[in-house]
Amino acid sequence: MIFFAFLLYFLQLTCHVASAFSDYHEKLVLQPLPQSSLLASFNFRSNASLSSFKKQHFRYFPRSLGQILEHAHTRELHLRFTTGRWDAESWGTRPWGGAKEGGTGVELWAWVEAETEQEAFARWITLNHALSGLFCASLNFIDSTRTSRPVMTFEPTGDHPIESLPNLHLLHGTLPREVVCTENLTPFLKLLPCKGKAGVSSLLDGHKLFDASWQSMSIDVRPLCPYDSSECIVEMEQTIDMVLDIERSKRPRDNPIPRPVPQEELVCDTTKPYSSNDACFPLDVNRGQSWSLSEIFGHYIQGTCLASKADADTTESVCINVPHERHVYISQGSSEHKLPLGHSRCFTLPVSDGFEMVLPQQDLNIQNQLSQPPLYVERSFTGHGQERGGVQALLTNPSFTDAVEFIYLESLPWFMKPYLHTLKTQISGQKVQPNNIIKDMYYRPAVDRRRGTQLEVRMSVPAASTVTLTYDFDKAILRYTEYPPDANRGFDVAPAVIRLIPPPSNSSSPINPVYLRTTSLLLPLPTPDFSMPYNVIILTSTVMALAFGSVFNILTRRFVGADEVEGYDFGKVKERIRGRMRVLWEKVRVRLQGGGGAEVEKKIQ
Repeated sequence: MIFFAFLLYFLQLTCHVASAFSDYHEKLVLQPLPQSSLLASFNFRSNASLSSFKKQHFRYFPRSLGQILEHAHTRELHLRFTTGRWDAESWGTRPWGGAKEGGTGVELWAWVEAETEQEAFARWITLNHALSGLFCASLNFIDSTRTSRPVMTFEPTGDHPIESLPNLHLLHGTLPREVVCTENLTPFLKLLPCKGKAGVSSLLDGHKLFDASWQSMSIDVRPLCPYDSSECIVEMEQTIDMVLDIERSKRPRDNPIPRPVPQEELVCDTTKPYSSNDACFPLDVNRGQSWSLSEIFGHYIQGTCLASKADADTTESVCINVPHERHVYISQGSSEHKLPLGHSRCFTLPVSDGFEMVLPQQDLNIQNQLSQPPLYVERSFTGHGQERGGVQALLTNPSFTDAVEFIYLESLPWFMKPYLHTLKTQISGQKVQPNNIIKDMYYRPAVDRRRGTQLEVRMSVPAASTVTLTYDFDKAILRYTEYPPDANRGFDVAPAVIRLIPPPSNSSSPINPVYLRTTSLLLPLPTPDFSMPYNVIILTSTVMALAFGSVFNILTRRFVGADEVEGYDFGKVKERIRGRMRVLWEKVRVRLQGGGGAEVEKKIQ
């Protein structure tokens, strides 16, 4: 809970106050997690005044992205690259309240300014194609069948003029099958002023990032207007969150094979009744485990990025959430500041020298308490067969006092045809089911090969309860040209998006939204036997080749008699053939009589 509150405090501070005064800011927050895991949250923010943005005058804001947004008339952009699954039961609440997280693969939503929906969709396609080339991703495959227009789930986070709100169109697209790799990280780092060569971004390495248990890269572009009515700015915030396994990251790159821990180095829980010399229940190795930045990320931080000596002495770029009793050693030239919360401390970086942080082995009874997620979500397929199936979502509220209200968004492909009358909710363990679980609903049916199904449900889960949301659907039969090369693998269904609705509050300060996302699903569809068309094609091609070759040979070849050819002596040919036949006949006759074959051949010659 302390770490989650610290992240929210940092997000509000940097996004609404400091953004109006500094053009570039970066920060790294480290949080040890159970089971020898470490959460690393990188945050980068670049600002540009609204007037300079429209005039295409850029300093820290990347020109390549700014020109794309201006050409596509995009007023607010949110792009996500995510791999892995967040283990909410072990790791607690998501970083940034899930606001910087996307579904598995690539997720994109933006507010495009246009007068009509057709014009907005045309500019949306232009935006997808341009971002596809910029980030080396398959965003150009987000067409009308993968695009939805959410009504209740997303809200603008920027400050837009009131007169422009009627012309802002929200479009949302997903690519759950996209594989996030180093090709996406490289252009991400090129958007930074220091290109990953200095500052906290120097820790970002593709081998470490994509070896994480879970990682998410996000880009958010929005306009912000300060409260003092000064000039508005365009803010781009880049975030990378990753969960690293400490033991796995500490393995040397030249010898990454894991080996069993020697028996004398095992740390066992002696409180277990079966603890003995032959049985060992290991303790949580994260308690006081030793590690350093160079061991986890491969090297230390290479100085600061775009900071003078005065700024470096006051800017706290690295923070770690550990108890104040935990020993933390840092490089010379850096300063430490312990926050009054009691479980966090921040450090300043030297301007040109490297920054190293070392946590030695230490036994501590005080551990940071992770905050509990407001909602647990699990989604899966039900049923069997190739014709129809069902979807089941388990929504659990862990609170014993307060109900949770949220919006549930499903973006289904067009070949999944849900039956809306089968949509049901049920509270586990109750015989009498309340009828006020679903409060509102928006449904947009699919059109074959033109658009997918969009379902938004506003519902609530009572305290200490589990609600099961189910519905049935039919599976469409595709054309054989619509199947991917690995047709028997199945089709990826985009994760469901959940936005929690905060309870009413009298506070005037903005409340950061909290988002959750389920895992993607793999849908098997009726798949034809693609070996049969292959056999038919081969057999047909063979028959056609034989038939065509024979007919072509007959039509193009000219048959003439041997005596009609000029300069050809047919008599000599006949004498030569007769001589050969005579020799062959003599050989056969001699062999039948037995012996004398050599004199006959000599005589004939």
